[in-house]
Amino acid sequence: MSRKQEFKVQNAVLHADDDILVVSKPAGLLSIADRFDPLLPNLRQVLQDEFGEVLTVHRLDRDTSGVMLFARTADAHRELNRQFAERAVYKLYHAIVGGVMREDEMKVDIPIAPNPVRKGLMMPSVRGKEALTLLKVLQRFRMATLVECDLRTGRQHQIRVHLAAIGHALLVDPDYGESAGFMLSSIKRRYNLAKHTEERPIIGRVTLHSHTVRFTHPGTREKMEFTADYPKDFSAALQVLNKYAPHFEKFNWEQEFGSDDWE
Repeated sequence: MSRKQEFKVQNAVLHADDDILVVSKPAGLLSIADRFDPLLPNLRQVLQDEFGEVLTVHRLDRDTSGVMLFARTADAHRELNRQFAERAVYKLYHAIVGGVMREDEMKVDIPIAPNPVRKGLMMPSVRGKEALTLLKVLQRFRMATLVECDLRTGRQHQIRVHLAAIGHALLVDPDYGESAGFMLSSIKRRYNLAKHTEERPIIGRVTLHSHTVRFTHPGTREKMEFTADYPKDFSAALQVLNKYAPHFEKFNWEQEFGSDDWE
């Protein structure tokens, strides 16, 4: 392992003991080896180079950042898998979505199945597997919303599919939404770009972050909870939204939705 890789691992590890590793995964890094190209860098291999055998308990998409849990022994792996299967692990994500969610809280209970047309993607389907996500608004902006996603089941792309299904796809999501990058020019008035330069996105990956995981330690039986701080691009997106797209006031809601029952 190079010094650069070692530095990243040391700063990413939130907790390490004989049974488990808890890590803050950076966006852009695979959770495990790619089945088609096993030589691509992945978090599990980087951890194994540092700590020895590491067993996968759950996964995050390559472009999703945040907290992940790994097992270091077969017994710990078996126990953590049981907790995930029995939905005893609490998984909380933060997402920046497009549009303004009016409801403060929402329950999304929509089955999900593989998309037969778009390989590797998922879709809502009555024939799909049960999928439940609980949503809570954390902050509203003029054209976006910061949402807390309580993942009660763990289907592939569940949060992304559910958010798109209710009309609030991630602010950046080229697969289930409409944008591959969040640009400052999209919200800043009189935006001027210097000649011979190309605008770069504030955040150019899915606006989804694995924020918190809570579980029972497989060895000590202690209740444990870990949180991963926002990475720089996610924080930058929120800072830009706060500065250039502050939240609606009461009269904005009434004007936008034609409602007089705002509380």
